[in-house]
Amino acid sequence: MEQNRIQQKQIPMTDEMKEKKSSSLLTIEVSGLALQAKKDVAPKIEVKDLNFFYGAKQALFDISLSLPERQVTALIGPSGCGKSTFLRTLDRMDKFVPGTRLEGEAWMNGEDIYDPAVDPIELRKRIRMVFQRPNPFPVSIFENVAYGLHLQKSSRRSIHDRVEECLRGAALWDEVKDRLNASAVGLSGGQQQRLCIARAIASRPDVILMDEPASALDPIATLRVEELITQLSQDYTIVLVTHNMQQAARVSHYTGFFLQGKLIELATTAELFEHPRNQETEDYVGGRFG
Repeated sequence: MEQNRIQQKQIPMTDEMKEKKSSSLLTIEVSGLALQAKKDVAPKIEVKDLNFFYGAKQALFDISLSLPERQVTALIGPSGCGKSTFLRTLDRMDKFVPGTRLEGEAWMNGEDIYDPAVDPIELRKRIRMVFQRPNPFPVSIFENVAYGLHLQKSSRRSIHDRVEECLRGAALWDEVKDRLNASAVGLSGGQQQRLCIARAIASRPDVILMDEPASALDPIATLRVEELITQLSQDYTIVLVTHNMQQAARVSHYTGFFLQGKLIELATTAELFEHPRNQETEDYVGGRFG
């Protein structure tokens, strides 16, 4: 019995023990674009009081945020927290899902893109999506990029020039310039994803949405995509959903933390990872859950 009392006795934590416990939490190294965030940048998109429903179930609650122009904003949070759902509202892909309902406003270039009168097809020329898994069309490398340009009835010369420009912009030209007529499905996974990015920028959009664009790629291909995101941010506003907090810390200027359908905190990436204002944010980036 005396032995049991000894085993149940709680030993108070010393300052040294608390420090060791704190240091055992996940630490995220902030680098790259995270150190270059500009706080005086005008917003490209302003979302106000967004609520989103799948039937009777509410998935997003009172989301209000600004997405700075020509900056990368990363959205992090555990699975099912609403970050991908939010991303899809920005190019109105939610309209493909029966029974969904959206409330709120999202202003871009003086227009509420949530207005039912907005043509979603025209909107998607200005807001382009890159998905988690590469989805090249089963046609040639050239025609993957040229597809949208044909629909715009561009001249043959301008199409050829724009395809090369986009492939260069996606850091893919040197790898495929001698086989533009080859099938795109014969490319590696990383090359296919960069081809999809080249296709996305062909229409000269205002915003590029990326839903975990590197999660299905190997480390080398992931690095190439991250380098490309850094380059593209000079010309485009980018919104990136990622489960990889280290990736967010490397390639984003701003980071937003979602939890249970709510935006808990949005700040510069350096501030959010190094000095979070909210306890839930601190717990998540510290690895206590998620």
